[in-house]
Amino acid sequence: MARPFTLTVGSFLSALVLGSSAFAGGTGFNPWDERVIREGIDYDALANDPEFSLEALRDKGKELFEGRFIKDEGAGRPNATQAIVPTKRRRPAGHMFLRLSGLDANSCQSCHAMPVSGGAGDFTANVFVSEGFESADFDTTDPQFSNERGTNHLMGAGLIELLAREMTADLRAQRSKAVVAARENGQAVTLQLETKGVSFGVLTAQPDGLVETSGLEGIDSDLTLRPFGQKGVFGSLRQFTVNALNQHSGMQPAERYGVAWTGTADFDGDGVDNEISIGQVSAMVAYQATLPAPGRKTPLPDIWVEAAKHGEHLFSEAGCASCHRPSLPLESLVFQDPNPFETAGTLRPSDVTTALKLDLGTLDWVKALPKDDQGRTLVPLFGDLKRHRIADAARDTLGNELLSQRFVARDVFLTAELWGVGNTAPYGHRGDLTTLHEVIDAHGGEATEARKAYTALPENDRQAILAFLKSLEIAE
Repeated sequence: MARPFTLTVGSFLSALVLGSSAFAGGTGFNPWDERVIREGIDYDALANDPEFSLEALRDKGKELFEGRFIKDEGAGRPNATQAIVPTKRRRPAGHMFLRLSGLDANSCQSCHAMPVSGGAGDFTANVFVSEGFESADFDTTDPQFSNERGTNHLMGAGLIELLAREMTADLRAQRSKAVVAARENGQAVTLQLETKGVSFGVLTAQPDGLVETSGLEGIDSDLTLRPFGQKGVFGSLRQFTVNALNQHSGMQPAERYGVAWTGTADFDGDGVDNEISIGQVSAMVAYQATLPAPGRKTPLPDIWVEAAKHGEHLFSEAGCASCHRPSLPLESLVFQDPNPFETAGTLRPSDVTTALKLDLGTLDWVKALPKDDQGRTLVPLFGDLKRHRIADAARDTLGNELLSQRFVARDVFLTAELWGVGNTAPYGHRGDLTTLHEVIDAHGGEATEARKAYTALPENDRQAILAFLKSLEIAE
């Protein structure tokens, strides 16, 4: 088994950053050069350099996340589509930017910018995504070809992924125990799956090893939580980053579009080989994983403090907190890159000899989070990392959802984490709802009773709930 190496903030020395063997510094760059990529980042060297730090890697990732890629370094995909499975275009694209099918940005920060880098996006930053796996070129917003998506913020995303990993491991362990028990007893075993207080339905294991998954709720049959995206279809920041680099900027990460998977170093045919290396993706993941979690707005006038306190109580009483759980407990703060449950097409643990591990527990904002009586970190996400049917015809929330993205039903969405909701308007999966009241009123399906409870409240109580939600902010 590969020996993990843990990077910590405390070991940072600026003199060592420049001299680290992980960086192959570029030459011939003027200070005003417009290229984003000026040096290579060697993943293996990172994992084996005891003097290198999480802070240094994060800074490199920030440069790549906020920089604006140009054609000379690979921006554009004239012969490739946005599909997650490398797919050639039917006809080469003669354009650099296309607002509909992309590419539609040359910087991650183009969309993730409100109110800070790594934040959410306005309606003008909406994207149009296909069903996901492979797609012909489309050049229209017609819903038969694409679904419209608003931009979620990435603040606290490292903790979200760590929660999903622990919950995935727990659910899979429960399945394994049921399979063993069924085989040993010669009888079917039906198990109620629950982890961190969140129920995911039932699973039945047969004595012959067959596992019946039709009773699962809010999760795929492989029992992997996928906590990113409006539909909950991305399992890791790394997968999300690899997909987005190609789709939105036409920058092809070598781990999916390189020789190992496609047989060529220049899959999109733009004349640039291996546009984004494994190490560079790791730097971008480190940046996103260390973005500080949203908190509570301060200072607030006394009238707001009192209203928010009352509103938080009413929020729970109305049933909203059954999905928007105030916090989930996290056992470990060590973030392994790549994700232990990563899938094909993205770097996996078996692809590396030494796994990179980032200790998020060394970050000041993580240290400030509350602990439970077992010493676990309480992540105040106001979510459950589970998919729910929250749309129905009566609430007109299906909108243009005519495609079933990654086999997730059109009326099913991941519970939105509400931390940061106070300053990330507009709302909804299309970013077309202007107020918190509108987005609450748009809830249907499983959320119908909670919506009705909110609607039935006196106006002052509804205002108190809104005061509470408006206090959940991303620090600027």
